Amino acid sequence: MANDQGKAEKKSLLEAFKRTVYQVPGHGKRNVDVLKQALDKVSGGLDSDMYGKGQAIEDFEAKMAGVLGKEAAAFFPSGTMAQQIALRIWCDQQETKRVAYHPLCHLEIHEEDGLKELHGIEPLLLASPDRLIRLSDVRSLADKNVACLLLELPQREIGGQLPAFAELEAISSYCRERGIKLHLDGARLFEILPFYEKTAEEICALFDSMYISFYKGLGGVAGAILAGGRDWVDKSRIWKRRHGGDLISLYPYFLSADYYYDLRVGKMGQYYRQAKELAQLYNRCRHVSTLPEVPVSNMFHVHADLPKEQLERLLLEVYRETGVGLTPMVKERSSGGCSFEVSIGDRYAEVPKDKLQLAFRLLNQKLEREDHQAW
Repeated sequence: MANDQGKAEKKSLLEAFKRTVYQVPGHGKRNVDVLKQALDKVSGGLDSDMYGKGQAIEDFEAKMAGVLGKEAAAFFPSGTMAQQIALRIWCDQQETKRVAYHPLCHLEIHEEDGLKELHGIEPLLLASPDRLIRLSDVRSLADKNVACLLLELPQREIGGQLPAFAELEAISSYCRERGIKLHLDGARLFEILPFYEKTAEEICALFDSMYISFYKGLGGVAGAILAGGRDWVDKSRIWKRRHGGDLISLYPYFLSADYYYDLRVGKMGQYYRQAKELAQLYNRCRHVSTLPEVPVSNMFHVHADLPKEQLERLLLEVYRETGVGLTPMVKERSSGGCSFEVSIGDRYAEVPKDKLQLAFRLLNQKLEREDHQAW
């Protein structure tokens, strides 16, 4: 009964969010228009790729290899497939079935143990779940016979936090000295460039291999790139075939990836500044804080020290009274209270400043009212 009520509340908030006039996070609805817009000016006579081969897909792969500063790149239909394959190749090369990554790594919590069940690879979890991997954690790998260390930048599940660039450089140097391969989960790589004030190539130079996504901050339909040395990428193509990733045609994915990359990669600085502006508004509200307090990319988490149902009720009131939607969902936190994720995209600029200010003023008033009523 309680579970049914929770589902109804989640649906209620989501439906109310969809009905708002102005929606703060994201780029917009993920409907078929995302693909139609990307293909609008593509010639209908363009030859399709066939099983991962063809001029169009190969040109796109070469373009992304150049952006990342690597010898070669291969397009994959999903990041889940790409990253499992990346770690499998490093394990085979290093002749050990052990890798290391953060306890809240995507491979550990969102992939139904695919790395373990499909490849027999044993993960070693570094650091505690609530903080980043540090150089001191990496040094503990010295005698662990680890083939590869995976670092996720930013670390999504803890608010999109990032290490200092100097610490990244130190981790990279240590891994190279010890013969540990370093792989980048760069699903949101382009989103962190403004914070580091580095190019994608400069960041990727610290890593032996990397994956990037085209549907998160870039807002494409789907798809990923795996990049590294030429021989290594050639091996990844073999594994892609084994995984069933060579669909007869991938052009809806890589053409839209190319389109939205070109459209949005230059906007990441804007999204970053807007995320910091929005986080300030949240941090002025009673019972609410952001993680990180000052965002380091276009994303952050909002934490509230009150029950999920209570916050949802207040958000519903704000949505009805202002037409401004702040989030489509809220989740309970095991440590108490609740939270939700914010990712800034094209929609934020469309929200009138006076409407946004009104929404936060009302939210804070309602939070203060709850305190008075409880007292």
